[in-house]
Amino acid sequence: MNRGTTRDEQYNAGNMESMTLPDRMAMIRVDGAGGPETLRYESAPLPVSAAGPAEGEVLIHVRAAGINRPDLMQRSGLYPPPPDASPHLGLEVAGEVVALGAGVTTLQQGEKVTALTNGGGYAEYCTVPATQCLPYPEGFDDIRAAALPETFFTVWANVFMLGGLRKGERLLVHGGSGGIGSTAIQLASTLGATVYATAGGAEKCAACRAWGASESIDYKTENFADAVAEFTGKKGVDVILDMIGGSYLAGNIRSLAVGGRLVTIALQGGTKGEADLARVMTRRLTLTGSTLRPRSREEKAAIARALKEHVWPLLAAGRIGPHVHAVFPLHKAAEAHRLMESGAHTGKIILTTDG
Repeated sequence: MNRGTTRDEQYNAGNMESMTLPDRMAMIRVDGAGGPETLRYESAPLPVSAAGPAEGEVLIHVRAAGINRPDLMQRSGLYPPPPDASPHLGLEVAGEVVALGAGVTTLQQGEKVTALTNGGGYAEYCTVPATQCLPYPEGFDDIRAAALPETFFTVWANVFMLGGLRKGERLLVHGGSGGIGSTAIQLASTLGATVYATAGGAEKCAACRAWGASESIDYKTENFADAVAEFTGKKGVDVILDMIGGSYLAGNIRSLAVGGRLVTIALQGGTKGEADLARVMTRRLTLTGSTLRPRSREEKAAIARALKEHVWPLLAAGRIGPHVHAVFPLHKAAEAHRLMESGAHTGKIILTTDG
């Protein structure tokens, strides 16, 4: 693939000095909605003009990027990006800041950051709002840093901010063996909650317990609502982090304690289900949910600040950390998508660039 020649580009924003950047970069483009075969490894212009990044944004030389289920949904045509977002895949990256937009004072050229993107992370260069960047935790390399943003932003926003999980409460995590699930288990148990998790198969259930779940439930052979009732003496759990949706709704409502909160963040089991509204009323339950990508920059910045204060010290101390299942070079993104679709992974799948 022809990536073009290099050029000297002067960015007159902040205290930037002139730097050499390539004319073009390698990236992954989706060639029509469909399966992994629609992913194309191509050459493309850098995602900035000659004037540099937009106000409040930075250009990152991407070293590694995380794969997330919304990427698969977008590739399939089921999850279109917001109107102001990049049309390309990739919601989290790690790498070096190489250019600053006007008004950016919190980051410097050459600084290593991990970032929640607005799309476009499957590439050698990506633009990101500066407020969605966080420093590498001490001791982290590119691959482990790239495994952080999407899962930790999602878990903090939904389990702790929206779900209001507190020390001493009980949390049920559906899909405990994936990137979000493993993050939720580790973070909640470390912060003093009792965690139960569902997963498919003995190996994945064992992984959930190794990450900090008190009990794990094999959804292939067990009824999770029955198991929760047994584990809690029929008291139920205070918060459920749900990635299944409709098909689990009745069981989730049955599993909640008085004052419990159900937080739905994905719909792998459909958009519709039956709800026992009498139980919702008498037990004062809250049914809510959210998506991360359409949130405003201000909301994402608030999540980033909370993570830096409450979670980054735990990562630096080694008390929690991402579990990386597999690493693929960027040009093998289709293989990485096939692995995620197979469900044979535990934890995160990462792409690395050649640069």
